Amino acid sequence: MAFEDCKELLQFAIDELQAALTSIRDAQTYTMDDRIDDLKNWLSATISYEQSCLDGITQPNLKDQMNGGMLNATQLTSNALAMISEVSQILQSLNIETNVNTSLGSISRQLLGVSEMGQDGFPGWLAIADRRLLAVQSVANVRPNVVVAKDGSGQFRTINDALRAYPKGFKGRYVIYVKAGIYDEQVTVEKDVENVFMYGDGPRKTLVRGRKSFRDGITTYKTATFSAIGDGFICRSMGFQNVAGPEGHQAVALRVQSDRSAFFNCRIDGYQDSLYAQANRQFYRNCVISGTVDFIFGDGTALIQNSLIIVRKPMDNQQNTVTAQGRTDRRESTGLVIHNCRIVPEVKLQPVRFKIPTFLGRPWKLYSMTVIMESTLADFIQPAGWMPWAGTFALDTLFYREYANRGPGANTARRVKWKGYGVITNRSEALKFSAGPFLQGRLWLPAIKIPYILGLRH
Repeated sequence: MAFEDCKELLQFAIDELQAALTSIRDAQTYTMDDRIDDLKNWLSATISYEQSCLDGITQPNLKDQMNGGMLNATQLTSNALAMISEVSQILQSLNIETNVNTSLGSISRQLLGVSEMGQDGFPGWLAIADRRLLAVQSVANVRPNVVVAKDGSGQFRTINDALRAYPKGFKGRYVIYVKAGIYDEQVTVEKDVENVFMYGDGPRKTLVRGRKSFRDGITTYKTATFSAIGDGFICRSMGFQNVAGPEGHQAVALRVQSDRSAFFNCRIDGYQDSLYAQANRQFYRNCVISGTVDFIFGDGTALIQNSLIIVRKPMDNQQNTVTAQGRTDRRESTGLVIHNCRIVPEVKLQPVRFKIPTFLGRPWKLYSMTVIMESTLADFIQPAGWMPWAGTFALDTLFYREYANRGPGANTARRVKWKGYGVITNRSEALKFSAGPFLQGRLWLPAIKIPYILGLRH
């Protein structure tokens, strides 16, 4: 099963590399700065897929063989990312943005301006029509291409059937309305099913439910109830659950590798490994995410904003860890940012919240990168804040930061003393991790129709 996963994952890696080559070859007019961001994203995703392949192999001798067989590929990818990163640093040091017109072969330079950001609280790479789809208070006026309904009132009774009907070569935004109901199916938005907007009747009414888990002998990668692979996936007002329970161990509710994807007013509920932000750029707004052990994990470029993060009661003798970010190369553009969120215990955990240790995260990989800023941390967060993965692994190389958090759990006086951990005190430093710069500088923070502050809340 693990080797079958590897075949699939390494094909995704090839696709990312092909996208990078095609982008360079076919581009007409673009800013070099933006193109570098894309290249870094695609190369980072390639590294994520390579690592996911290795993670799925548990037998040491087989893992060593696969690691050796992939060595040239992983080193070449890392070298390419290093070169791209050097170019980016040179441009930044010169404070210039390079516009390249490949058809004319000319290069012009202009001063870098303020990051391009949308004023509606969504990434700039979302088309105007897509922003409207996410921002509207009601989706009553949205005209779907297909309707899914368990009661037979739509064209399809299952979400998978609706996705299989996606027209080959379809251009534009494909809209799928999923009516209220519990959909017990394992759903995958395949690689060639792009630009899907899927919406439901609410995150508690339209539920996609699964129960596959590591306990059943299934690799973590394949336990996901819902997998968004095709680029440009947007979802609104739906719930994703894995109900295997804490006894199932790794049991993913939502796995995302869709580049430039967005989730708005959604719920992701599980226990261990609930949200697998596996690869590429992802944006979560006004969502609820719950779990116990490493329940927000992966190596995507993920930003979670204005959301509720609920820590649940784990099994006996377990500790809770909210995050486990998986960056394996220090030059990857990946990381996890939690901004203006609330991290709280569920009702069942509340009475024993001081007996069961809860940490903000632990380093899954050598260069694990997580930033929590301007968020409210309840009193159950351990004073140390973060816990090690194993011994001293990654404590010097990880990148964990906190900035301007509030609440009783936000006191950093007794935080870990690791070389890789720090408290940001400079606002300009914190701005680097706000939605604009982190997602290629095209994001304003607040949602539409509410007051907004550029970059940070304060």
